[in-house]
Formats: sequence, structure tokens, C-alpha cells
Amino acid sequence: MFGSSEQIMAAEVEAKLVLLRALIERHGLPGLVLTDAGEVAWLTGGITNRIEPGNPSSPLWLVVTPTSAAAVTTNVERPRLEAEAGLEALGFELHEAPWYEPDGLARTARELGGAASELGDELIALRLALLPPERERLETLAADTAAALEQALLAWEPGQLDLDVQARVAERLERVGAFGACLIVGGDERVERFRHPLAAGKPIARLVMAVVVAERGGLHAAATRFACAGRLPERIRSAQAAARAVEHATHRACVVGATYGEVLGALDRAYAAAGHPGAWREHYQGGPIGYRQREFELVPTQSESRWFSTTLEEGHALAWNPSIRGGGKAEDTYLLEQGGLRRLTNSDAWPLADGRPAVLDVVTGEAA
Repeated sequence: MFGSSEQIMAAEVEAKLVLLRALIERHGLPGLVLTDAGEVAWLTGGITNRIEPGNPSSPLWLVVTPTSAAAVTTNVERPRLEAEAGLEALGFELHEAPWYEPDGLARTARELGGAASELGDELIALRLALLPPERERLETLAADTAAALEQALLAWEPGQLDLDVQARVAERLERVGAFGACLIVGGDERVERFRHPLAAGKPIARLVMAVVVAERGGLHAAATRFACAGRLPERIRSAQAAARAVEHATHRACVVGATYGEVLGALDRAYAAAGHPGAWREHYQGGPIGYRQREFELVPTQSESRWFSTTLEEGHALAWNPSIRGGGKAEDTYLLEQGGLRRLTNSDAWPLADGRPAVLDVVTGEAA
């Protein structure tokens, strides 16, 4: 039987408090203080206090002890949070500290029984497997992310500035309550020369790449889309095909029970098979996504990392990002389910090639 959204949210928070209290007991701590915006959003089921978009520090802190849960903010933010955030309904007692007091949030957190700790990796491990309500929120965000990118590119006309395309993406995200934590738009030879061709006020004549990591409620969804005007040069087609081949091999390795090290091994071999051995060293390769743009970074040679032997589980969200010099890149957000990966950044309105988003030819409206 389904409960109200408030009941579902309260149950989500309670399940996470159980996990945190087990962590507190395991490490012999009096309590924990969560200060990172992603950590706060995770525990509260998506509450953010976005005064400075993209700032990992939150002006809303959470204090969890074996017997209590509290929220701490400044006297500036308290009236709004008290009236609109619903923290008390989720079991958090709200406290304030003067905005002008140095370390006021830290002092109040200590008084409430919280202790600073170096458990960042432990908290990441707790949240990798998204709960069902989180999966639903991510799926909605991912669909909105794909729509924002694709609508912006569908409206592109050769000669428009990269800043104009970027503005359309940003506007569409803001209209659905999201924002671009990372937003890159570039065109033409800059796409071939640079992995990050940041918008520079330049006109785009023949090829545009738009990349976004959108954030809403603390969750992130990543995607990349390309559009062109007329047939792509063979060198770009080759780079695109190689990136898709690496992505395909990486996705095949993403099954429940596999380790992240095994997946990175498949990625490494795929680059070699595509004729670009070791090319993963040239750019970030992506990986698990959720309450950070990348919950952790890992490469094929880092076998000593704790994440190398971490197993993939149902509910892990993944956004691999293989790229090839010369304009090849592939990136979407997927959810790992028992049957395999399911693409979430999907609007059902974009042409496909080999089952994944293709380069759109705006002249024909079809895959290039």
C-alpha cells in the first residue's frame, strides 16, 4: 500500500538514520555532523539550501547522534527553512547560530553532540545504492536533463553563438528547478581540439557539442549531445564511433556483482581495441553519479583504491564518459537494475545509432 509523499520521505530519512547510527556505533563516535551539501540532501531526501549554486559547503548542517537528529543553520536562513523545508516533520529539530559568529555552526553542532570526522568515503559508500524514491527523483531529473540539452540543440541554427545555445540549456534547466553544475557548449574545430571547449562567444557553423551535469535536490544527471549541419567529416565520425565502442564495452561490464576495477579493466581494453590504447589518461572517464557529479574518480591503474574492489549493486547510478581526441565523446546517465543498465537521460525524441544517442543533423532531422 502506498503512503503519502510525506510518509515516503519520512521513511526514506528514517532508513538512512539507521545506517548512520550503525556507522556511529562502528566507529565509536558520539555523533556525526554533515556539512556537505550532497550529504545534507542525501539524508533529508533532497532538501537543499542553494544560496551559492555548486558550492559544496552547505549553510544547513545536520547533527546525528544515537538518540537524536538536529539541523543547524544561520539566523538568516532559519525563518524560511522553518516555514518551508519540513525538517521537523522529518524528525530534525532546527537550531540556529548567528550569521556573524565565526564558527557559529560548528559550535552549535558540537553543543548538540556532533563530532567532526573523516568518514567521507564511508558516507559515499552508504549512498551509492539509491533507494527507490531516490531512483524516481533521479529518473525525473535525467529526463529533464536530456530534454534541456536536446531542445537547445534542436533550436540551434548554424551561425548562432555558443553562448546562445548554452543560455537555452540553462534556461530550460532553471524552468524545472534544476541548474547546470557543469555546463559546456562549444563548436566546430574547438570540439576537435579541446575536451572542454567552454563557450567563448563564438559562432558555430557546422558542429556543436553540449555537455551538462544537472543538479536538483542534491542529485546529479549527466549527458552529452552533438548536432551538426550536414554530413560529418570522416575523422569526426571515426572518433565518435570509437567513443561509442568504448562506452558499449564499459556498459557490458556493468552487471550486479562486478567490481569497479573489473569495469575499468574493460574500459582500458576497449580503448586499445578501438585503436587508442591508454587514451583514458587524456580525460575524466566518469563513473558512479548521485549526490556528487562523480561520487568517486577511479582509473584502471588504481588497484590500491578501496573503490577498485567495490561491487556494483542494484540502484547504482552510472555516467561513464569515454572520449577520443578529435571530437569523440559519449555520456549518459544510467541506473543499474537486475536486468542490466537502463538509460535515464532519455527523452524518446532524439535519433539513435546502435541504441544510443547519435549526432543529430539539423538539416535532415535524422542521425548524421
